[in-house]
Amino acid sequence: MKRLAVSASLAVLLFASAPALAQTAPVVPPTPQTIPAAVDRAWPGVIHLDVDATDLNRRIYRVRETIPVEGPGPLTLFFPQWLPGEHGPTGPINQLGGLIFTANGQRVEWVRDALQPWAFHVVVPAGATELVAEFQHLSPTTGAQGRITMTGEMLNIQWEKMLLYPAGRYHRNITMQASVTLPEGWKYGTALRPAGAATGDTTTFQPVPLDVLVDSPMFAGEHYRQIDLDPGGRSPVMLNIVADAESHIAPTDDQIGILRSMVQQADRLFGARHYDHYDFLVAMTDRIGGIGLEHHRSSENSVDPAFFTEWESQLGDRDLLSHEYTHSWDGKYRRPAGQDVANYNVPLQNELLWVYEGQTQFWGKVLAARSGLHSRQQALDALALDAATYDNTVGREWRAMQDTVNDPIITQRRPIGWRSWQRSEDYYVEGQLIWLDADTLIRERTNGRKSLDDFARAFFGLNDGAYDEAPYSFETVVETLNGVVEYDWATFLRTRLDGHGPGAPLDGLTRGGYRLVYTDTMSDYQKTLYGNYGRNDFTYSLGIVTGADNTIGSVLWNSPAFQQELAVGMQIIAVNGEAASAANLRAAITAAKGTDEKIELIVRDNSHYRTVVFDYHEGLKYPHLERIEGTPDRLGDLYTARRR
Repeated sequence: MKRLAVSASLAVLLFASAPALAQTAPVVPPTPQTIPAAVDRAWPGVIHLDVDATDLNRRIYRVRETIPVEGPGPLTLFFPQWLPGEHGPTGPINQLGGLIFTANGQRVEWVRDALQPWAFHVVVPAGATELVAEFQHLSPTTGAQGRITMTGEMLNIQWEKMLLYPAGRYHRNITMQASVTLPEGWKYGTALRPAGAATGDTTTFQPVPLDVLVDSPMFAGEHYRQIDLDPGGRSPVMLNIVADAESHIAPTDDQIGILRSMVQQADRLFGARHYDHYDFLVAMTDRIGGIGLEHHRSSENSVDPAFFTEWESQLGDRDLLSHEYTHSWDGKYRRPAGQDVANYNVPLQNELLWVYEGQTQFWGKVLAARSGLHSRQQALDALALDAATYDNTVGREWRAMQDTVNDPIITQRRPIGWRSWQRSEDYYVEGQLIWLDADTLIRERTNGRKSLDDFARAFFGLNDGAYDEAPYSFETVVETLNGVVEYDWATFLRTRLDGHGPGAPLDGLTRGGYRLVYTDTMSDYQKTLYGNYGRNDFTYSLGIVTGADNTIGSVLWNSPAFQQELAVGMQIIAVNGEAASAANLRAAITAAKGTDEKIELIVRDNSHYRTVVFDYHEGLKYPHLERIEGTPDRLGDLYTARRR
């Protein structure tokens, strides 16, 4: 190592400065340091959270947080880890940068907890009444880094990703007051309400408990429009739209009428509202990261920019708003006891997600049909796709549906290679099938006098106007079902949750007056949906789905493709000696039906090529629901709009 000469005068200066440097050496908290257990007692004062969201080019949110303290000594601050609605420990601590604490104008050093890296330990100096934290939330600049929350046209502020809070308290006992500075001229939507007039481009919101702040995200943008979805209603319901371009915000009167009908049908279903106002936050974008996330008095939703302007082709987003709106009742007002935790660093218990998400999936689809977001035929065709998917989920042989409630923790929604075998959050759609089974069973046993609508009113429709959480258990669900119609509901549910098949719980289809069948033609719904997604479906013939470039996107376990050792990521180069295309592959499968002809593919796996020969002769297969003659059309009634 090269040594540097030090002049005598400089040496004297350094020596003379040594005592002063020693006196200002940082006070580093001891480690390990105990994290205090949460107690049900108020944190003193109001924490002020100021967010500057104007650094659009670099996608950086700059945060200043002023935290009142109880006195000198050790203090632990949490960055939220277990995020509501995400059902797992997904708080993006890696996106926090530049953290510096000060008190009395002096820097206060911090140490991260060795066992809980979402916790920061500090020592508050004597005489300090508040601690100031300054840091940045570094929004991803590409999708590979995480979900993008800021572009040149819009942003999505999720407060839990840009705050710290004191450990040792319930989140409801910590009062927060947030303010945000937006780019000039931007407008916003949020369930928070301003404390007064904005100061320039800075808006300060009314103080709220921490859990309410976290439950009240913001969408803001250059292109913004607000639409009243319940004119003259008992509590405001607003649609707040931000878009990549002003031309995208072009709903027709008919489309607005459908969204208003959705709100009306939810009222008729649940019989109560558990909010004083509700704000749909909708981003019409292909630039900001996709989202569908529930909150008690709002929801975050991203849809295709052409959601309104190309309405007929945008089937994939149609039931997103009805799903997230349902969560105001199911998941927020009524929430599983294991989700009613003290704060955001206490692990969530997910055992009842088949109610929280599964029944929401059910009602989201029903409300979409009853309001006109989906036609009745589209609702039936969508149900056929769901039924076929889960009837062919062979992973149930080793893994019960109940166990999939752990997936948000195990996989944290990262892609997997063998979904039909590994399973992935099946409590959503298979949960929907279980609740369809329950609905049609109630209808059958009461000769159509009652249905799951009666359960919804009894379970979610109590205490109109109240929006404090009402936790429940498995026993609460069973008791409420028995209040609708006496039955062994505990066994009914546990058999379907813990069973291994074979096949999905499809009794709701047959009892509803339909059977699952396969034909060689896609339904109009599937053709439009998959066309919009760029998918080519050969799941129930060869066992694959391909994309626009003929890359394999999924392989059904134990299918002909699986037996030929195909896997996700491989690319089909040729079909029977011709350049690969979805049309060529469909033609080859059709030509081989009922004959001895083979289907020959050339497949590329990275730099390796091989020929794969299928001895398959059953033709194309696509799922449909077929009416069972002479039976009540209970599904038809389920999807019919309610008049009162």
